[in-house]
Amino acid sequence: MPADLLRLENVNVFYGPVQALYDVSLRVAPGELVSVLGGNASGKSTTVKTVLGLVRPQSGAVFLERRRIDGLAAHRVIGLGVGSIPEGRRVFPEMTVRDNLLLGAYTRRKEDHAADLERVVALFPALASRLHQAAGTMSGGEQQMVAMARALMRRPKLLCIDEPSMGLSPLYVDKVYDVIRRLKEEGVTMLMVEQSANRALEVADRAYVLQNGRVVLEGPAHELAADPAVRRAYLGETA
Repeated sequence: MPADLLRLENVNVFYGPVQALYDVSLRVAPGELVSVLGGNASGKSTTVKTVLGLVRPQSGAVFLERRRIDGLAAHRVIGLGVGSIPEGRRVFPEMTVRDNLLLGAYTRRKEDHAADLERVVALFPALASRLHQAAGTMSGGEQQMVAMARALMRRPKLLCIDEPSMGLSPLYVDKVYDVIRRLKEEGVTMLMVEQSANRALEVADRAYVLQNGRVVLEGPAHELAADPAVRRAYLGETA
């Protein structure tokens, strides 16, 4: 079996005196899509922020390809090949779509930018005619496409996706998950945080369930989808 691309070992994270993660351990193998599930304030987004270097654990360790990264600044983590699709999209509203996308490739050679742009526009064809439009004038769903394309411009080894369906219409949720499925088929390694457990478990290989900052369940996605406790807590079943 190949070594894990990403591994968290007994990670504890605090915001001031408040502990957000308790001994969180998880792993993502090359080519896997691993989803982190949980309700509000469960620690999902903190887990992604810890991987990205936006939050530093008080104890524990984070490894990318066997290299310890939990002491690195966020820009250095990104430089090692980690891409981010943040919660709430966070496009630069006054910049054009094209410039937003090119920002995603700032760590790559400029001579590769044209090919990278062509590749992501092929994945998101609706952006082809919008490249010179200000990103802030687009709908939330369209901005999510921009955020996803921007992250892919980096050709990341690991793609971290934080709440991809949040605030989107059902139509755009379907579009987002169509892209995620395609990326999975292409072998892109992904760590995805998602409140919509139904959608996440449909596409994930494995999943972790967080509750109050602790991993309470983990396993293959299809097994968690069939677990009565998960179905009651996260899939809306009452019986």
